[in-house]
Amino acid sequence: MTIDGFAAPPALVEHARRFRAEGGVPAVPRVAATVLLLRPAGDDFEVYLIRRVAAMAFGGMYAFPGGGVDRSDSQAHLDWAGPGPAAWGERLGLAPDAAQAVVCAAAREVFEEAGVLLAGPGGGTVVGDVSGDDWEAARQDLVGRRTGFADLLARQGLTLRSDLLLPWSRWITPEFEPRRFDTYFFVALLPAGQRTRDVSGEADHTTWLRPADALARVAAGELTMLPPTMVTLAEVAAAGDLAAVARASTTRDAATPITPRLDLPTDGEPRFVLG
Repeated sequence: MTIDGFAAPPALVEHARRFRAEGGVPAVPRVAATVLLLRPAGDDFEVYLIRRVAAMAFGGMYAFPGGGVDRSDSQAHLDWAGPGPAAWGERLGLAPDAAQAVVCAAAREVFEEAGVLLAGPGGGTVVGDVSGDDWEAARQDLVGRRTGFADLLARQGLTLRSDLLLPWSRWITPEFEPRRFDTYFFVALLPAGQRTRDVSGEADHTTWLRPADALARVAAGELTMLPPTMVTLAEVAAAGDLAAVARASTTRDAATPITPRLDLPTDGEPRFVLG
């Protein structure tokens, strides 16, 4: 990652060249949400990263827990604490019902993929350890779509803590990709008493790393990430500490989408550029 852009993985360059040569029509992006889980690490902080399995879209890449908005997220009727759907709509540039679906998807996905539940018995509380067998059965039912997120919370007498999700940015997958996402990025502090668990069938490795260390390992060729992940890591690292990350989130533009563009020069290396 330099001032000139981002190195492009060969597989994505091949996709882009084929798309242009064949006059491809861009796929419609699917609305999605992803969450940077952060936790203190001495005077610094760490972020939770998962590596997508090779068979998936963006397989082999390190990313944050997240996924597409489901129909159940749009139809959810659940207890809600923190900013309401209308307030979220203003921050995300969405209608209230669409904003609620994105926030629900963010909370649901971080529970499905990391075993972390951003909910509590009331508006000012957060549930503690959710790693027991009963919680794992509930999580499996959610992953298998045998139950909805709102139903899971209702059965447990819990309220969604939307205020634990801090809006950060919005990214749209480049036009040449066969599967595209319109993804809203959120930041959340790992709740006290909870721990991440390697439970996602969509990941083959998970790790906690300081953002700067993660970027250093990308530069060394040890990890592979796409531009949204690298840029977001650099942004939270630049904040300095967790309190500063939270303050920065209040002024972030989480509504205007960013779409990386792949520059394919006739001479020189292909690179992602922003804008």
